[in-house]
Amino acid sequence: MHPIISQITASQVKTDIAPFKVGDGVRVHTKVREGDKERIQVYSGIVIARKGGGIHETFTVRRISYGEGVERVFPVNSPNIEKVEVERESEVMRSRLYYLRTRTGKAAVAVKEREFRAKVVAAPVVVAPSPAPATPPPSPLRAEGERIKISPLAKKLVGAKSLDPALIKGTGPGGRIVRADVLAAEANGSAKIGSAPQSSGAGSKSQIGGLAAKGPIQEERTAPVSNMRGVIAKRLIESKTTAPHFYLEIEVDAEPLAAIRTQLNTGLEKSGVKLSVNDFILKASAEALRRVPDVNASWEGTQIRYFGSAHVSFAVALPDGLITPIVRDAHEKSVFQISTEAKALGKLAKDKKLKPDQYTGGTFCVSNLGMMGIPRFLPIINTPNAAILGVGAAITKPVVKNGQLAVGSTMTLTLSCDHRVVDGAVGAQFLGALKLLLESPALLLV
Repeated sequence: MHPIISQITASQVKTDIAPFKVGDGVRVHTKVREGDKERIQVYSGIVIARKGGGIHETFTVRRISYGEGVERVFPVNSPNIEKVEVERESEVMRSRLYYLRTRTGKAAVAVKEREFRAKVVAAPVVVAPSPAPATPPPSPLRAEGERIKISPLAKKLVGAKSLDPALIKGTGPGGRIVRADVLAAEANGSAKIGSAPQSSGAGSKSQIGGLAAKGPIQEERTAPVSNMRGVIAKRLIESKTTAPHFYLEIEVDAEPLAAIRTQLNTGLEKSGVKLSVNDFILKASAEALRRVPDVNASWEGTQIRYFGSAHVSFAVALPDGLITPIVRDAHEKSVFQISTEAKALGKLAKDKKLKPDQYTGGTFCVSNLGMMGIPRFLPIINTPNAAILGVGAAITKPVVKNGQLAVGSTMTLTLSCDHRVVDGAVGAQFLGALKLLLESPALLLV
């Protein structure tokens, strides 16, 4: 609690300001004499009590804070006001106090046994008008985390028009969002990004942070390293310090894959088939390993082991790390079988119910951040594998087709290789085979 610093009598206040009331904010400028020197001391206070009447009336002021500099103050009705400034929120009244700063004005105050001159101004408590009730933002049409069904064309339009697909009602088969839905949402303005309400719970996370937010971003703390995070850290350090990484990139036309995926999902929707881009990537990786088997290998110190089966793993993010469940013998399975198995393994991974044989023994790994909008990245090899494939997002951009400039969709694939096992030419052959399969996706259905 701030101390009471002065008892000021009415006769000591040489000003035409009306008598102070309890709750009024004051700023006191004092000239303190110390020997042959004088200094100015400024403090902000609030009147907390008044006693007596007339010239003997006493006002008790409690200090709120000290200020800086010298200011001259005028009464509220002064014509020489320079500006109005908000100093702080009163700890007593819990409302904002407004102080007037002016160029000239005088008031004398004598406090206790100290000889000084002071300038005092009463600051009325200003109550801001109640804001008009805001129109509630539209509620999302889907539960948090629910997958959004949207056509490729509608997805492009959503990105181009900066709309939130979670706020768009789909009228296509099974609630699928189509082009007409996006255009209708743009017309009525109901799906703009940032218009959805954010959860106000203590653990909620805002996708679009408020620029005016104050205070720390989170509670400062330390957390023990989980067993999973400890193992991941050990494996990553081992991989980066023992396996000499080099990286190869290739750009793939993503339109043929998007087209055949849409046809299959639309035609087989009643059968419950829902193929993802990652399903095709896993299948294409297995087939590329069949065509360039030297990548399907691992370093064993005095020998290199070449595997006869393509056990393709894929990265699944978890709250405390990640895990790589394995689709075994992926080269012998159809894209539909891989899709079913990958979904089941992904669910087990998120529920932390994978058995050791379901995440150990992979021969090649796929890490896909394209679904999060990352165009390209350099993944760390999941040793003892000799390579890992990083899959970026499909990006709409100008491309050259048949000698003509056109709008196309491309996807960047990055292969991280262990140079002890895979040479540059071998890695390039693998990416070439993968590009051919993804740009001719019908080959993956044979």
